[in-house]
Amino acid sequence: GIGIREVLLTSGCPGTEAKCIVRVEECRGPVDCGWGIPISEGLACVKMPCIYIPPENRFKYVWKMLILNKTAHILPNDSAIMEVCRDTHLVTFQCETQENGNIIASVKYTVHAKTEMRTKKSRRTETGQSRRTMTDAILVFCLVTGIIVTVGVICAMIFMILHW
Repeated sequence: GIGIREVLLTSGCPGTEAKCIVRVEECRGPVDCGWGIPISEGLACVKMPCIYIPPENRFKYVWKMLILNKTAHILPNDSAIMEVCRDTHLVTFQCETQENGNIIASVKYTVHAKTEMRTKKSRRTETGQSRRTMTDAILVFCLVTGIIVTVGVICAMIFMILHW
């Protein structure tokens, strides 16, 4: 894939440095970068970036919609960032970053359906409410325990002062 790497020297550095940078260079590794994380993700739409380094216009971007057991559908979008709105079913997209006709990076995104996002949001809300209730119960328990201990200590001090 594309990226930047630092070439380090581990011996022969100036002074007492254990490591020093010799140079910074563009690197190329495995083409398949796996699954990406969208730039922004809302209930209605998702923004997904291709893999690139500046300047962005030095690469060609090919976006595909991947369909299970079928040939991928090439989309007309040729920009580094694509925004799609959620559909009624899950869709997988792939972006290939190309330079001089060669694929140098590839990343995939799964865009969940509107109904799945609503379900996930309601689950998060339910989980958040149960956590809040649990946290409130723990706080009340600690507060009551603190008050009881404080009153007990004050009573013990008064008892010791009176019987001294």
